[in-house]
Amino acid sequence: MEAETLALAQGIDMSLWALFARATLTVKLVVVVLILASFWSWAIIIQKLITYRAARAEAEAFDQAFWSGQPLDELYGEIGPDPDGSSERIFAAGMQEWLRSHRNDGGLIAGAQARIDRSMDVAIAKEADFLQRGLTVLATVGSTAPFVGLFGTVWGIMNAFVEIAQQQNTNLAVVAPGIAEALMATALGLLAAIPAVVFYNKLSADADRIVAGYEAFADEFATILSRQLDG
Repeated sequence: MEAETLALAQGIDMSLWALFARATLTVKLVVVVLILASFWSWAIIIQKLITYRAARAEAEAFDQAFWSGQPLDELYGEIGPDPDGSSERIFAAGMQEWLRSHRNDGGLIAGAQARIDRSMDVAIAKEADFLQRGLTVLATVGSTAPFVGLFGTVWGIMNAFVEIAQQQNTNLAVVAPGIAEALMATALGLLAAIPAVVFYNKLSADADRIVAGYEAFADEFATILSRQLDG
């Protein structure tokens, strides 16, 4: 009997593809959804890592240009009213409002400082929204993928027990494939969720640091303009 069981177990293909092929339609759908979610998460992770690196490099380069001693009017003339970089767009928003606040006689319209601050705050909010876009997908995958995988596992085990009852055979060689197919869904759920959670925390912290840098620059720039207003 043991020899027959061993021979039967050795004849069962337990590869991932074989487990997927033998699974029920519901488990297959769960597996496909989890694989797609994992690929979507990794696409967002890679894209965000590239975007954040470029944002940090752009902010550093602009910071050097801003503090190089070059007149702000000349710097604004070089980058233009619609620049490509995030730091440059925040600077341009402040400079545009600064220029609009001058009357034809050279005087300043009242409330210029508040309008300049508000313009840069709006520009920072837009940049923050761009940096954080897609992170909700990582949060969603990280929080729901284990439960989706667990649903596939419960469904697969339920069908495995139904098959055992129909065959009236509790031999391990008969039970093991169905249980393995079911547990594959949970494994894939964890495989999708763990990187999503880890990189969501990392990327959220990175985005917060970049936005904090924009806010610090805006405060420094507003201080410089405030001195000129007071003067």
